[in-house]
Amino acid sequence: MTSSLLSSVEEGVLTLTLNRPTKRNALNAELIEQLHQSLQHADLSAEVRVVVLRGAGRDFCAGADLDELLASVDRSVSENEAAALRLGGLFGQMRQLPKPILAMVHGRALAGGAGLASACDLVIAADSAELGYPEIQRGFAPAMVMALLRRAMGEKIALDLVLTGRVLSAREALAVGLVSRVVPENDLEREGLELARELARTSASALAFTKQLFYQLDGESLTEGIARGARVNALARGTPDFRNAVARFLGK
Repeated sequence: MTSSLLSSVEEGVLTLTLNRPTKRNALNAELIEQLHQSLQHADLSAEVRVVVLRGAGRDFCAGADLDELLASVDRSVSENEAAALRLGGLFGQMRQLPKPILAMVHGRALAGGAGLASACDLVIAADSAELGYPEIQRGFAPAMVMALLRRAMGEKIALDLVLTGRVLSAREALAVGLVSRVVPENDLEREGLELARELARTSASALAFTKQLFYQLDGESLTEGIARGARVNALARGTPDFRNAVARFLGK
């Protein structure tokens, strides 16, 4: 039986490939659990320094599995809430992982698939890619992804996207802050992996401090943020990576 999630590690980069191409890599319970497990492994593995998330076939991810969504109609609110929290918990786990996660988006990233990309730290997209949250057009609410959108862009644009369900081109997604970089479709593989390897060669402790501090600043005042930054600054100075880098710079 073919796994719904493929994984490989090379040069410090763990590549996770959503592998349900005939379903446009739709997120079902099995795939969500495999992503949880793989990220837990990434957290514990010294070999893994960066995670790349991508999709097999024509699309990155079309969102939730429609068969599972239809089956959920007859379940209780508590059962559906528990199932939803497994995906929501995945978004949180991605943010808490001290290692950078890079999404390589091609084709379409819709609904929960766009949310999955948004939960990554960096998103590099092919110029032919499309991203959006069309749940409302199906009588559904783009609920958990709004916690990500409110942090990624301005209120008016975020609300426009979720109320209309309009799908953005890669360039439009870049302009509103959903995407970090846009590259020609034929260059996505090369440029995405090149960026991941560049990150993997960076100090692991510096990456972890930077990512964690960036998200911890959510909702803090300027004074609180500076105080937290000073603490991280002090801790970073004591790491072997920093000491070795300074010694190399000074030629010692």
